[in-house]
Amino acid sequence: MPTMGCVSNQESSPTSQPWTRGHRLMVSLPIFVILFGILVTISNLTTVPWNIEPTGQTMATLTDDTAVTFANSSGEVLPTKGTYEVTERYVTLNIARDGSLSNETGVRNTAGENGVQAVKVLIREPRTESGNTTGTLPAVVFMHGAGYGTCDNSFGDVATDLASAGFVTAVLDKPVWNTTDITRDYPASAKAYDQVIKYLRGLDSVDDSKVGIYATSESTWISSYLLADDPKIAFQILLSPMVFSPRQSLGFFVTQDFTLAGAHDGYQSIVQRVFSADTGMLGLGNLDIHTLNPTAYAIPTYVAYGSKDVMTAQVDGVRAILHEAHQADNWDVTVRSYPVANHVLRLGDESESGTPFADAYVSDLIDWSVGTSRGLKQTSERVAGANLYQSIGLPGALQPRPVGTVYGLVIHVTMLLLLCASAVLALIALARVLRVRARWRRAARDARDGHGHGGAIAGKPSALGFAHGFGNALLTLTLTTMATLLVFFAGLGQVIMGVVHLAWGAAPSEEPGVMYWSWPVIQVVSIMVIWAWSRVFMRLIEVASMRGLIQWPPRKGAVRGIITGAEPVLASTRLGRVLFWLVTVTMLYVLLFFAFWGLFVY
Repeated sequence: MPTMGCVSNQESSPTSQPWTRGHRLMVSLPIFVILFGILVTISNLTTVPWNIEPTGQTMATLTDDTAVTFANSSGEVLPTKGTYEVTERYVTLNIARDGSLSNETGVRNTAGENGVQAVKVLIREPRTESGNTTGTLPAVVFMHGAGYGTCDNSFGDVATDLASAGFVTAVLDKPVWNTTDITRDYPASAKAYDQVIKYLRGLDSVDDSKVGIYATSESTWISSYLLADDPKIAFQILLSPMVFSPRQSLGFFVTQDFTLAGAHDGYQSIVQRVFSADTGMLGLGNLDIHTLNPTAYAIPTYVAYGSKDVMTAQVDGVRAILHEAHQADNWDVTVRSYPVANHVLRLGDESESGTPFADAYVSDLIDWSVGTSRGLKQTSERVAGANLYQSIGLPGALQPRPVGTVYGLVIHVTMLLLLCASAVLALIALARVLRVRARWRRAARDARDGHGHGGAIAGKPSALGFAHGFGNALLTLTLTTMATLLVFFAGLGQVIMGVVHLAWGAAPSEEPGVMYWSWPVIQVVSIMVIWAWSRVFMRLIEVASMRGLIQWPPRKGAVRGIITGAEPVLASTRLGRVLFWLVTVTMLYVLLFFAFWGLFVY
C-alpha cells in the first residue's frame, strides 16, 4: 500500500523573512481597534433611550382599613358571603372568530375548521328560600388574564363567593380560537365576553341593568374594548389592571423585575431593545394598542392591587385611572391596596396550588359589589389599604424602532443560518478527519505486520491541511466564542426564571449568581476574543506577504500555489479553506450579536 505524505507547514521557497514582534503588533493593533470600534459603535447605536425616573414613587392611602361601607337608610339586611347556597350549571356558546355567535358547532379551547370555538360557560346562581328572583339579581362575568383558562379551573372560589352573596356569576372558557399569547385578538375577545353578558341579561332571574365584569391583568386591556362596545355594563372590578399599552406595561414590568431579581444592568438593557421592536411590521400590533381612555373608566370601578405585585405600575396606574374616570365625569372609583398580596391578590407563591386570597379582599369586593349594584352611597374612603409604591417610572417614551428591528432580525437570522451551516460543514470535516486517520492507522498496522510494500510510514496526516497553526487557532477561538454564547444564554435564562418566580409571588434570590457575574465576564472575554482574531488576521496578512500576494503584481506562481495547495496560506485543501472562512464569519456574527444586545457598552 502506498504511503501517505503529510502536508508541510513550512514554505518550500520563502520569498521574505517572518515579521518581527514589533511588526506584528503594529499590524494587529489597528485591526483590533477597527473591530472593537465597529462593535462598540453598534452597541451604542442600538441603545434605546430609557428614562425610569422618577424612582421610588409612593401614594399614601387615606386609611389602612380596606372595608367598604355604604349608607343604608332603608335598613335592608344586605347579603354577604355565604348568605345563599349556590347552584351550578353549564351552557355552551359557539362563538365565531370575530366574536359573534355562530349556528355551527365549534371545538372547545380552540377554533375548529370553521373558525368557531365552543365556549363552555359555568353559571353559578344563588338559591333563595322563596325562589322568586325574577329580574332582581345582579350578575358578574369573569374575564381571564394572560395564558389559557377554562370555566372549570378559573375563578372558582371568588365566583362561588359572589354567587353566595346574591350574584349570578358566569365563568367561561377563555376565547382564544387559534391565537397565541402574542397574537390575541382583543376586540374579538371583547365581543365574545359580551355574548356571555347578553346571555345573562336574557335570564329571567337577572336584572339586565345590573350586569358587571370582573377583569384581571391582561383582560383589563380587553375590558376597554368591551366598555366601548357595550356602555350598558353596570360596574367593573379590576384586579391588578395593566392600564397602559402593552409595550409600556410589559416594558415596566420586565425592567422592574430584572432589577428585583438581581440581574446585572447589562441584562436590564436587553429589555430596552426587546420592547423597542417594531412588531407591527411583523403583523403583531398588540404591543401598541391604546386602551387608556375615558370610556374605559366611565362606570363605577373597584381597583385592587397587592403590595407584592411586581407586574403593575401602581402609582402611575391609579393616577391614570382617576384622571380618565374624572374626564368621563365618573367619581365612583374605589381603590384598595392589600399588603403581602401578589399580582392575583393571593398570598404566597402562585406556582403552588391552593394559595388563599388576601385576608379581606373577597369580603371587600363583595361588599362593594352589593352596595354598588343597589345604588347605595359609599361612606368608606375611596383609596384605602397599604400605601402604593412604584420602584421605577413608567417608560412612557418607549416607541417602536423600525431600523433597529430590521437590523436585529438580519443579525439574528443570519447568525442562526451561519451556525447551522458551520455545524454541518464541521461534521463533514470531522468525518473526513476520522476517515483519513483510520486509513493512516490501517496503513501503519499493515506496515508493522509486514503486509506493506516496504515504504516508510508517514507521520499523522493533516486531513484538512491547515497550515501555520490556523487550524488550532480556529478551534480555540470557536470553542471560546461558543462557550461565551452559552454563558450569555445561561445568565439570561436565570434572569427569566427569576422574573417568573417574582411574578408568582416568590421572594427574589439572595444570591443572583450567573445572572450578575456573567455579563462583565462576557465583556472581558469578548475583548480577548477580538484581540485573538486580530492576531489571526495579522498572521494571514503576514503569510500572504511572505507568499508574495500582497504586492502588485503578485509574485509569479503565488496564486497557483495557493489554489493547488502547494504553497498554502490557510490550508492545502479546499474543505479546510471553506471551513475556516465559514466558521470565522460565523464567530464574527456572534460578536455582532453580542454588540446588538449591548455587550460592548462600557
